[in-house]
Amino acid sequence: MNAKILRLNKAGVPISWLTREETATLVVKDQVIWSLGDTVMEIRGGYNRNGVQSVLKLPSIVACHGKMHKDIFDPPLENKFLFRRDKNLCLYCGAQFAVSALSRDHVKPLSRGGRDKWTNVVTACRRCNNRKADKMPEEANMQLLAIPFVPNQYEFLYLSNHNVLADQMQFLSARFSRHIKLS
Repeated sequence: MNAKILRLNKAGVPISWLTREETATLVVKDQVIWSLGDTVMEIRGGYNRNGVQSVLKLPSIVACHGKMHKDIFDPPLENKFLFRRDKNLCLYCGAQFAVSALSRDHVKPLSRGGRDKWTNVVTACRRCNNRKADKMPEEANMQLLAIPFVPNQYEFLYLSNHNVLADQMQFLSARFSRHIKLS
């Protein structure tokens, strides 16, 4: 099973994806304070003296004790997340490409004072990126098809897992911003 379990803090904010082993450890150590979703796995253990086998049921979403961070969420900017945010579309020509044919384009080029941050980068095919070069989109006569944005915690957790289960997606997508579209 490749499915991961979504870990939340006690306030219900997503923190990370867990393996089944990590989730089992949290359940056994009684660190799960509440859970949501379907059971994604049952781990069967030994038998007690009455002949009853122990069964550990792992839900798809768990909330755990832990520190509540009030820091602003700052998702790492990596091409795999950027390309998934932009759905492998070149945001200049609108065509969809394989990851190997995509590149990161800085809307305001680095050579002109642009920064390498979520709100200044878009997915571009190599042809469009080369055509734009170190110009602003309007100078290259190219129009952006979408505004670049920083994914929130819920969106980033979606972007970082290719095997999101239906109940996990329902939980996460209810908190997506207006920027991210699933269809």
